[in-house]
Amino acid sequence: MGRSSRWEYLKAIHPRYRQADRQEKKIILNEFCRNTGYHRKYAIRLLNGPPPGRGRPPCPRRPRTPTYSTQVISVLGAVWEAAGYPCGVRLKALLPLWMPWTRKRFRLAPAVEKPLLRISARQIDRRLRARKKRVQHRLYGQTKPGTLLKHMIPIKTDHWQVKMPGFAEVDLVSHSGNSASGEFAYSLNLTDVHTGWTETRALLGKGLEGVLAALDDIHAVLPFQLRGIDSDNGSEFINWHVGRWCARHDLQFSRSRPYKKDDNAYIEQKNWTHVRKLMGWDRYDTPQAVEAMNDLYRHELRLWLNLFQPSAKLLKKVRVGSKLRRRYDVPRTPLDRLVASEGNDSDYLTSRNNLLHRREELDPFALSRQIEAKLQRVYALANVRQSPRVSSNDKPRRVTF
Repeated sequence: MGRSSRWEYLKAIHPRYRQADRQEKKIILNEFCRNTGYHRKYAIRLLNGPPPGRGRPPCPRRPRTPTYSTQVISVLGAVWEAAGYPCGVRLKALLPLWMPWTRKRFRLAPAVEKPLLRISARQIDRRLRARKKRVQHRLYGQTKPGTLLKHMIPIKTDHWQVKMPGFAEVDLVSHSGNSASGEFAYSLNLTDVHTGWTETRALLGKGLEGVLAALDDIHAVLPFQLRGIDSDNGSEFINWHVGRWCARHDLQFSRSRPYKKDDNAYIEQKNWTHVRKLMGWDRYDTPQAVEAMNDLYRHELRLWLNLFQPSAKLLKKVRVGSKLRRRYDVPRTPLDRLVASEGNDSDYLTSRNNLLHRREELDPFALSRQIEAKLQRVYALANVRQSPRVSSNDKPRRVTF
């Protein structure tokens, strides 16, 4: 039955339906749906609506034309890949920060730049959905609980309620590949709870000297005063040496509950985004590989993540019936949170101003290319024989321009 025939049928059946009783209406409605193929709810709206006019039947609604052109989505996808695949909320906050360099690199016209800045976070996730399906990940870990001094180090189970930088979580990420035997590389990750500022160092094995050297190196380059660290129950942290190191620097030292990863939620998230997502799951067990990793951690990657990568911080959780709603603040970079934080130390103002000035000079796209080149150098130093065999689609990927 064509559109005109269905319209004529509606005009003939409409008055009879309006005058019928409840039982007869049900019979007429069933017959009308079978003959026209209309959905039952749509048929009810037609029959209960005003009488159809004598003119032509209404034309179907035209599909909405795309608001964002293919060029806008192409530039958006390129920025998304260069920024390390952030979510829509973070990418929305990142676009104005990267716009001066995006404008130069892609020679954006006003017709492309305006919708690129206007696009919403939900629309970003919708338009990049197909590309996100290509990014896959797996996660491995190697930890061994320590027992020494556990009764002397307090357990921290409450939520962090700090309004100043300096209280950090610390953890190790193993690069053992398929085998946990022998000596291999670890990445020591330290994340500030308030700002999200993250520093990473690589070490061969998790012995005393390597852990303390990495902590000293991180402590020396932090743009704020370190006030306390919180670790898991691994023996690399729960020992007398790290305890004396904290006492020497006047730091608060606490630990999480055994087998409770949520107690260290901040660092566990950074272990994926700042280490595993980039370094993959290959085995690195040579001094050359550790040196190449530290060359990346100390320079380009540190600036790229802390100066150009916004993150959304969880503010609170609200219980609404049986659901738990999470409230987040506006996505900001760790440097922006550091500048706006309370209790700024005057001793560190110079270093923060230098970082702000350096961000204005650095090109994030050029920084992304340098990170890609150094990552390829690190990948070439992996122990292929003891690394997991995965397809090319599962390997960490970054875009090069």
